Amino acid sequence: MNEELRQTRLALEVAREQILELNRTLEARVELRTTALNATNQELEAFSSSIAHDLRTPLLNITGFADLLKETAGNQLQGDSSEFLDRIIVSARRMNDLIDAVLAFAHLDREHLNRAPIDLEPVLDEALEALRPQSDGRNIIWQRTHLPSASADPALLRQVFVNLIGNAIKYTRARNPARIEIGWRKGRADEIVIFVRDNGVGFDMQQATELFGMFRRLTGAEPFEGIGIGLANAHRIITRHGGRIWAESAPGDGATFSFSLPRSDLRA
Repeated sequence: MNEELRQTRLALEVAREQILELNRTLEARVELRTTALNATNQELEAFSSSIAHDLRTPLLNITGFADLLKETAGNQLQGDSSEFLDRIIVSARRMNDLIDAVLAFAHLDREHLNRAPIDLEPVLDEALEALRPQSDGRNIIWQRTHLPSASADPALLRQVFVNLIGNAIKYTRARNPARIEIGWRKGRADEIVIFVRDNGVGFDMQQATELFGMFRRLTGAEPFEGIGIGLANAHRIITRHGGRIWAESAPGDGATFSFSLPRSDLRA
């Protein structure tokens, strides 16, 4: 019996050493891969910054000379020439906006996540104030439910609110009155779900998988301004928080965008 116990203890000790060695090996591999990933991210950031600079310089030349040409020879242009020149200027400026959007998207992962228990109401107030120029003069019926606290980075979450509510303002432009509701509900045991609902143009749910990709614009979105980066940014921010983001809609029947956050002091 004593021999069996000794053998069992020996086997357990061997297994323990094997597990410890496996953990050490895994930790070393993780450290190596993390180092390699950080180096790759730094190289990609440097590359994107370099490419952006190389692209922006000729764009500035194009817009600069086009503006100069319009100023000095605008009255002499005949036929469609003036319209062609305007299209050149608009396209170059849009390209510059796309470059800025790519850089902002690339830098998002490198921003430190200052997560803490926060009251969502002031964050929402700041987002609505930033969107005031877009909503002033519009007949919008706002519906707000008092939001709870959550574990989040207030600056990044403010950007999510700006993106989602900004979309609601934009895609309800043809509605009079427009209706935009901002509220929340309980999600899983460790999360809350925030939603932004509108009565705008909506979209076909078959396109829902395309919503959160970079520069993805849905069919029927052509009349509305935008470059298709806001929802991609929102998706990345919420994912970094360990949450989920999704949308529900139907053509002509508005849309509801929802995202989850880790809860903190969940209250009504």
